[in-house]
Amino acid sequence: MALGSDAPGSQVAPQETPQVVSQTAPQTASQIAPQTAPPSYADFHTDDETNNIDIFKRASASVVNITNSRLVRSPYSLNPQSVPQGSGTGFVWGDEGYIVTNFHVVQQANRVTVTLQDGSTFDARAVGLDPDKDLAVLKIEAEDVKLVPVELGDSGLLEVGRKVIAIGNPFGLDTTMTVGIVSALGREIDSISQRKIRDVIQTDAAINPGNSGGPLLNSLGQLVGVNTAIYSPSGASSGIGFAIPVNTVKRVVPELIAYGRVQTPILGITPVPQPDYYRRLWGIQGVIVMGTVPNTEPALKGMRGLSRSQRGRIQLGDVIVEIDGNKITNESDYADVMEEHRPGDIVEVITQRDNQRLRYEIELQAPQNN
Repeated sequence: MALGSDAPGSQVAPQETPQVVSQTAPQTASQIAPQTAPPSYADFHTDDETNNIDIFKRASASVVNITNSRLVRSPYSLNPQSVPQGSGTGFVWGDEGYIVTNFHVVQQANRVTVTLQDGSTFDARAVGLDPDKDLAVLKIEAEDVKLVPVELGDSGLLEVGRKVIAIGNPFGLDTTMTVGIVSALGREIDSISQRKIRDVIQTDAAINPGNSGGPLLNSLGQLVGVNTAIYSPSGASSGIGFAIPVNTVKRVVPELIAYGRVQTPILGITPVPQPDYYRRLWGIQGVIVMGTVPNTEPALKGMRGLSRSQRGRIQLGDVIVEIDGNKITNESDYADVMEEHRPGDIVEVITQRDNQRLRYEIELQAPQNN
């Protein structure tokens, strides 16, 4: 008879309960995850990021927004209305309420408004303008506000490849920071007066409309330039921006504050009008002296201007070809050298006259209309 476990009368052997070796509670997700977490992104910065953040925190308080308005008369009213023309950037200079920006930012404005980083707004007045260097100094009455002046650097220490930072208000987007490098040094650009601005800094830091007048900073957060122009067919950033070097700004701004304009000294001569015509006519280079100012050193030391012969022909006098070792080929060269000096400086002037080179030592004078 076949036996089975369910057969009648069969005996079933008792089954043993399996022995529990160990018992473990189910693991949670936090227990499965690594016990040592990587550093938080919020706490991690590269050295360059740390530098950028530090510069922005320190320097942005010195940057201001500038709104330029002009007054127009409404066709429906006799009352003039203020119409916004544009906006730009500026920065705090010293602690007496002075703001530095570009001349072209405030040109032809009837009203200029300065907005600080805390949102406070002030009407500003122009105290000094220099269209030749595209610089302007404004003044706001902000006695109850703690102004944070920008720290001044030395543009003479810049090298191609060094990091620079621009902070400004491109397209009205306030306190925008962009980072780049010094792309080139010693560039020349035309100012609004068509005079050359020399030793300009070229950078690839993004500079757009609205950045004009804002600071270009080095990696210490010091001012090394004033952003002034971009090279772009579209008017937007193309990676080629220009800044006026701070060493020029440090020379010009104190004079704009003190006198309202740059104190460019005079030599005491009158250049000939239409100089290009006469240079071509006589085939010469230099500044042709038309005459000397009475009682000035050029007059007293025998420098000659144009004269006429007995037959009525124009005769050349002195032609300035060199000042303090700087070659002078035209009036722009002459003006650049004069801008580097101040009244009271003594300069060596070399002239050409009748195939002779003559040497004069001349003490420069203050402008006569001061």
